[in-house]
Amino acid sequence: MTAMNDNTKLAEYVTFTTAGQLFGLPIERVQDVFKISHVTRVPLAGAEIAGVLNLRGRIVTAINLGNRLDLESRSGALPPMAIGIESGAESFGFLVDAVGEVLKLAESERETIPINLDRKLARVSAGVFRLDGQLLVALDIDRILDLGVEAAA
Repeated sequence: MTAMNDNTKLAEYVTFTTAGQLFGLPIERVQDVFKISHVTRVPLAGAEIAGVLNLRGRIVTAINLGNRLDLESRSGALPPMAIGIESGAESFGFLVDAVGEVLKLAESERETIPINLDRKLARVSAGVFRLDGQLLVALDIDRILDLGVEAAA
């Protein structure tokens, strides 16, 4: 294995698992990581919107990422952790099963989306990384947040 030279561009990803799949979000878009305490359900909201929660005085829209990506649910219970994201003036919390570590990955190692990746996942993916027998799906936050518009069309 060759050592990385100074020209190797690294990207940092906050890793997490949902429905047994490993995902990564670009660290520069992640505001915080927190445990879920109380989520208030929003009447008539889609299945992917778990509700809203109060995070240090901010109202955050809680998005159940498993539902959003059509992944198998663990038990019907809300996932215990959230990753806080800001988009424009809005705050979102992506509800996930478990938050992992921050990984520095060489951009040159990122592969295009495999043809056999689930269609809905492929739509929100920015590529994949192969890590010790596991596939990390790098997610595009803007595409995840755009899915609601797509569903309404």
